[in-house]
Amino acid sequence: AALAGTLAAYLGSAALWLRGRLDSVGELVNVPLVDLVHIVVDTPIVASLGVWLYTGNRPPRRLRGAIGSGTSSRRARPGRLSGPVAAVACGVRWAAGPSARRGETRMSGVRVLVGTSKGAFVMTADATRKDWTIAGPFFEGWEIYHVKGSPVDPNRVYASQSTGWFGQIVQRSDDGGATWDTVDNQFTYEGVPGTHQWYDGTPHPWEFARVWHFEPSLRDPDTVLAGVEDAALFRSTDGGASWGELSGLRNGGTGSRWQPGAGGMAVHTIIEDPTNPQRLYVAISAAGVFRSDDGGATWQPKNRGLASGEIPDEDAEVGHCVHRIALHPSRPETLFMQKHWDVMRSDDAGDSWREVSGDLPTDFGFAIDVHAHEPETVYLVPITSDSVHYVPDGALRVYRSRSGGGEWEPLTRGLPQEHCYVNVLRDAMAVDRLEECGVYFGTTGGQVFASPDGGDSWQAVASNLPRVLSVEVQTLA
Repeated sequence: AALAGTLAAYLGSAALWLRGRLDSVGELVNVPLVDLVHIVVDTPIVASLGVWLYTGNRPPRRLRGAIGSGTSSRRARPGRLSGPVAAVACGVRWAAGPSARRGETRMSGVRVLVGTSKGAFVMTADATRKDWTIAGPFFEGWEIYHVKGSPVDPNRVYASQSTGWFGQIVQRSDDGGATWDTVDNQFTYEGVPGTHQWYDGTPHPWEFARVWHFEPSLRDPDTVLAGVEDAALFRSTDGGASWGELSGLRNGGTGSRWQPGAGGMAVHTIIEDPTNPQRLYVAISAAGVFRSDDGGATWQPKNRGLASGEIPDEDAEVGHCVHRIALHPSRPETLFMQKHWDVMRSDDAGDSWREVSGDLPTDFGFAIDVHAHEPETVYLVPITSDSVHYVPDGALRVYRSRSGGGEWEPLTRGLPQEHCYVNVLRDAMAVDRLEECGVYFGTTGGQVFASPDGGDSWQAVASNLPRVLSVEVQTLA
């Protein structure tokens, strides 16, 4: 690709030079020989352009600026390559891509893991994210609440398989979702479970229903956390072969006051601080956000600044219906939240929250995520209201803030803008870690959309799946 791009660059350079120097084809015979030599030897900038056009790897801003102004340098600088060697080196360097230029492993593609109401699907593409291969459905007819892969071993994937008839089954794949094996499904509350509040405020016993969310460890492929309904947190250190409750969350002094939301009472979000393995966050609907600073042994509510008009005391310590939280690895103390109503932000690891709904058309919604490389760039999908669970005006719009909230822009290119009455659930949005960050989401109408350019444009990867419950993405080396 680099050599082909460089060859294209040589031809392009000749055309550009001739266009600027010749008034007519007939003047070609009068071109000095030294200028003809410049066509072949002074092409580093245009070589970069040629490789950019051929491979899709953009040259740096300084070269793009030089190309745009029609300038090029003919003076060799000490210690730098020049002439045809520079052209070839430039072509090879830019064809290799930005990751290789930094000495990193170049990412080769993505694997999107989709859980639906009638099975799981695995979607793969190379780094361009233009052509997709879809495998599935796996576990046909079963609700797949969540599918997620290990960041340590991308071949290790966990899936939560559930039905009202046959209960919960945990599935594990060790080959990236091609084949699956059933692992342990025993989720037993530690000690005497006690009670939590029911919808009407009366005491209700804790009853395990299903796994809502898996969070594989950032450091160990055999360690995985599971958030379940009724709300509790479990951990496995043997790849799902056995599970034990981290009972400090449920028994931390507030569990008896937790109450289910409309969709049940579950631990639906789990975040491990990438800089501190002892710090964990969970979000519970409808109890709020909790943080542990000792690896999950003890927990504290982190809901100061939240106001929920749906509960008797809108500023209560617990009882808030938090739909989703997200953070950027480079700023683990900055959290973003989509609450039942309100979009919130914390800059002190959840100790306090402030509203950043700003100019959104509605601040009700479920999904929220953060750009892989820009910690102040946030994505979400506003939903009409808590009684009308579809996008406003039947127009599917992702909203992006580049300022950490407050100011939001609608992203619509490639998305249906009329007669689209779908919802995007809390676990149904994800981002990849490719150089040009990709954004993905699924809808209750069975669509999965992908953006290879940070949300500027979208394409439908799938359009007729069952109701999408979760979307996760793995960036593959």
